[in-house]
Amino acid sequence: MQKNWSAALQTLEGHTEMVRAVAFSPDGKQLASASGDGTVRLWDAATGAALQTLKGHTKGVGAVAFSPDGKQLASASGDKTVRLWDAATGAALQTLEGHTKGVWAVAFSPDSKQLASASDDKTVRLWDAAIGAALQTLEGHTSWVWAVAFSPDGKQLASASGDKTVWLWDAATGAALQTLKGHTNLVGAVAFSPDGKQLASASGDKTVRLWDAATGAALQTLKGHTNWV
Repeated sequence: MQKNWSAALQTLEGHTEMVRAVAFSPDGKQLASASGDGTVRLWDAATGAALQTLKGHTKGVGAVAFSPDGKQLASASGDKTVRLWDAATGAALQTLEGHTKGVWAVAFSPDSKQLASASDDKTVRLWDAAIGAALQTLEGHTSWVWAVAFSPDGKQLASASGDKTVWLWDAATGAALQTLKGHTNLVGAVAFSPDGKQLASASGDKTVRLWDAATGAALQTLKGHTNWV
């Protein structure tokens, strides 16, 4: 970079309240943003141009996710719903209703066929992404669920909760497989490694933990942060 060049490429303006989540489309051409203003915005990632404003939620939107095939966009809101949108046109496709409190995380399965949603109502729900039908309600957490992630092979789902635990579920049957305990504060994020063998969890206890995704065994506790992760 030249001394007087800015590393910033674009500033995308338009939301009227805080922006809570962003996600790139699989081809990298679009960016979606979710805001407390109740809207999702689609932007051209190359130029920063506003493409679509997706309206329909009646409360703030806390999460967005593109399907791996790039055809759909999911948004989760404090209005207790998940909405599915056509990623190309911005058209509303489905409104997924069933959660009894705000929904704050969504994740598509690798084959784009299922969608998982995590809610303040302590549950994770699995939906058919094509028709919006409810498939499973995963119960076991004793506090709100803040994050969900599918394993790369689509066979497992991980959920992170304010109850200090991570749960592993069978994505096909909804059966609970493992409860990963060790964090001493809320767990707010989870991610599988690309080979699906490890799971990482991030917590209000200032640590990241690594787990064996097959057995649930604790592998490492990564310390160094001085506040919640």
